[in-house]
Amino acid sequence: MREPLSRWRPPSDLLGAVLSLVGAFAVGAALLAAVGINPIDAYGELFEAALGSRNGLAETLLRAIPLSLCGIGIALSFRAGVFNVGAEGQLYLGGIAAAFVGGAATGWPAIFVLPAMAAAAALAGGLWSALAGWLKLKFRADELITTIMLNYVAIYFVAYLLHGPLKDPNSVLAQTPRLPDVARLPLLLAGSRLHAGIGLAVASAILAHLFLWRRTNGFRLRVVGLNPRAAENAGLPVRGMIALSFVLCGALSGLAGFAEVSGVQRRMIENLSPGYGYTAIMVALLGATNPLVVFVAAIFFAALQIGATTMESAVGAPSALTTIIQALVVLFLLARSTATLWFARAGRAT
Repeated sequence: MREPLSRWRPPSDLLGAVLSLVGAFAVGAALLAAVGINPIDAYGELFEAALGSRNGLAETLLRAIPLSLCGIGIALSFRAGVFNVGAEGQLYLGGIAAAFVGGAATGWPAIFVLPAMAAAAALAGGLWSALAGWLKLKFRADELITTIMLNYVAIYFVAYLLHGPLKDPNSVLAQTPRLPDVARLPLLLAGSRLHAGIGLAVASAILAHLFLWRRTNGFRLRVVGLNPRAAENAGLPVRGMIALSFVLCGALSGLAGFAEVSGVQRRMIENLSPGYGYTAIMVALLGATNPLVVFVAAIFFAALQIGATTMESAVGAPSALTTIIQALVVLFLLARSTATLWFARAGRAT
């Protein structure tokens, strides 16, 4: 029987998230006012820069591509109870693998070049992540420590390659030669940098969602994350699901590297990522480890970062304050479970 309209209430999760955002921006407005900046003007610049123009929206979606790919991979790991925080290093290895294949694709049929680059990137990231999985399963090494350490190994290894064997001989910078046209992701909007990698991010979110909720292995992975001992007693392949979560995270993060190399930089550079792999941890948490929601969270976080940068230059907001506002949004959203619990209790009380 349908609930009477007078008793209808918004879903507590949604209402809690909305109230968290309102609270975060309200505190941010108070801080802006305290330093003599009009909060309405500041927030107007933020949203205008990120979403109010064609180019702003394109830049927001562009930044959301690596954030969502890494975030979805991390979310899958978290679902299995694995704290894989190695997406940054996996992204770098995926990028260098994609650049190597793309640079060696001279004479290949054009239709095979981009798929080969993507496959190489996913393989490189997946194998690197699998190394941390092997250390965990074989020696019970804490993946939080091993994946962080492997990030540094991967980044410095890529730096060695860019300064040495794979360096562009015609450049003084540590980078590979520019990729040929067939190795570049096509642009979607003329006059912007938005490329077809956004389709890869959307497809990854949909496939990851279907995997978690429509496939047997997705169910197994979730059960292992909720209670590994019960899963083992039920005969589920706990070790196999843990290994799978490592590989999936690495593969998706490697694809993020491919998207940056092929779609944005058009070559592998030493500072490929401004910390996408680390920021994606917050994106995965904001998205409650749900792949579809993680994709939305990536867009939101990308808009927040781009808008905050413009707000800093447009209204003179201190750079530290724009960072604080971003942190407030994250903290308030992560605390939304408190609001959700409160509304759930209020609903039962009435």
